[in-house]
Amino acid sequence: MMHQKIEDYDFPKDLKKMNRAELELLSYQIRDFLLEKVSVTGGHLASNLGVVELTIALHRVFNSPKDRIIWDVGHQAYVHKILTGRASGFDHLRQTGGMSGFPKASESEHDAFDTGHSSTSISAAAGYAAARDIDCGTEEVVAVIGDGALTGGMVYEAMNNVGASGSHVIIVLNDNGMSISKNIGGVSKHLNKLRTSSRYRSLKKNTKKVISGIPVVGKNLSHTISDTKEWMKYALISGGIMFEELGFTYLGPVDGNDIGEDIQILRQAASVPGPVLVHVVTKKGKGYRNAEQNPDKFHGIGPFDIDTGRPLSAGGTGWSGVFGKTVLSLAERDSGICAITAAMGSATGFGEFSRRFPKRFFDVGIAEAHAVTFSAGLAKAGKKPFAAIYSTFLQRAYDQILEDVCLQDLPVVFGIDRAGIVGADGETHHGVFDLAYLLPMPNMRIFAPADGNDLEAMVEAAASCSHPTAIRYPRGNCRIDPEEHRVYSGGNVRIRSGKDGDLWAVGAMLDTGREVCRILEEQGISLGLVSVKSVKPLDLSLLPRNTKRIYTLEDGVLTGGYGQYMKAHTPAFWQVTGFGWPDRFIEQGAPADLYQKYGLDAAGVAERIREDNRKED
Repeated sequence: MMHQKIEDYDFPKDLKKMNRAELELLSYQIRDFLLEKVSVTGGHLASNLGVVELTIALHRVFNSPKDRIIWDVGHQAYVHKILTGRASGFDHLRQTGGMSGFPKASESEHDAFDTGHSSTSISAAAGYAAARDIDCGTEEVVAVIGDGALTGGMVYEAMNNVGASGSHVIIVLNDNGMSISKNIGGVSKHLNKLRTSSRYRSLKKNTKKVISGIPVVGKNLSHTISDTKEWMKYALISGGIMFEELGFTYLGPVDGNDIGEDIQILRQAASVPGPVLVHVVTKKGKGYRNAEQNPDKFHGIGPFDIDTGRPLSAGGTGWSGVFGKTVLSLAERDSGICAITAAMGSATGFGEFSRRFPKRFFDVGIAEAHAVTFSAGLAKAGKKPFAAIYSTFLQRAYDQILEDVCLQDLPVVFGIDRAGIVGADGETHHGVFDLAYLLPMPNMRIFAPADGNDLEAMVEAAASCSHPTAIRYPRGNCRIDPEEHRVYSGGNVRIRSGKDGDLWAVGAMLDTGREVCRILEEQGISLGLVSVKSVKPLDLSLLPRNTKRIYTLEDGVLTGGYGQYMKAHTPAFWQVTGFGWPDRFIEQGAPADLYQKYGLDAAGVAERIREDNRKED
């Protein structure tokens, strides 16, 4: 049954035939395979190393795709992909044209729901279960969610709904942070068996009925026993009380890295009517010492050396680091400055801030909507909040930005990290919508730095602004001159003039704009160039006098973006043509590949401008 290579298995069929010893051996093979592949392509490693046994058990107990397994976020679904016959795809994981790093229904029938953002799995599972119940189906619906995702409010909206419905949904809580409760051993296991057996449920129901029927004292005695039962539950399984009160049968915690325990508790869960929550405790990064010691570092990582754990690519000065360092510098001089993040403290550059000023640093968890309104409260109370949130995640707080910040014209500063195309994480993570959803908001200021010095200057300017301010910057490294200190007072900057048209490049797209001008100059076309730093307020002071053709270039969707915004507010004399991402979800891939494919690289933009000039001639 066992094979030397993971690719040689016929999954999921072979998994059903394996004995316990073979399953244990398989777990080692899978970890070795993950290390070998992810060290080359990069990806989410630590979380997947932690769920190997759990995923094996899920596919051993349940029958995918008939039984629906929904992965919250989905970054931890690599083992699921291996066990559903996609091991060969790991050579091109998260690469252009390759296998996605997240579940995708278009990729496999085993991927029940496309995911990428947090705290959505239980809602999706609730919908699946409701549809099953309407059709009188028998398939299982399982949501696998991490303890980190429990910080998202949508989880509790869904659990409240599922608990009230009484529908049979299995939620597997993968706790790799020990944040819910510690395993209490034999008492927990015994209580689980007792509570989930049909004999116990019948006994509990009949006992209450009999006692309540006793004349005079029956009702009070029933309440007393009920109160005693509740006290015992609080004393013995305090971690599960919240879930029990929401209407779930709570099972666990168990060792999620023990295949036998996982299989046993999942079978138990399948036999329990109504909503069930299975609490498993796993070790993030299990089996790879570097990841066990530094799980955050190996949560999402680029190509690395397996022996040392060190990244293969050279370091540099990142946009996030510049933002965080500048906010920290301001905080050293201004005690009112606070930093807010949604479970991305280090990733957004606030690591040092959290250590230096812990009372002014707030990580609210994966709760972007709360982060925004929390920031509004800080601002209302006279503080100066800087909220750093990825572009793709900030869109989850649209209403809060509009109603709680902009409506009150509060001085909240948004550091919109990972704005534009991000590459390997694909459709769910590209930050291409922020301009389109922020531009219509009254009172909002939007800045876009072209380099690190711009970013420093804009952060400093935002600290003294009395209105909502958003500063958007891309993923990766930036150019910065440590000897230069700029002051930003608003507006745009003209880089060069030209008689055949003007190219207005938003933020970091300036480098592409420079290259476009160079290419066209070699072809005899004189193109002006403007560095758009102020997206809103719209600065039209640099409109050209010697040409009516204006082109805009942005790393965002064309619909509703800067180009259309500028066109709507520019006198009809000027003809504004925009370059941006089309009306579709942009797939994963190396940014250079995506820019080229969609004609947003320098060569593509130059060619379209050249064709436009030909038509005019």
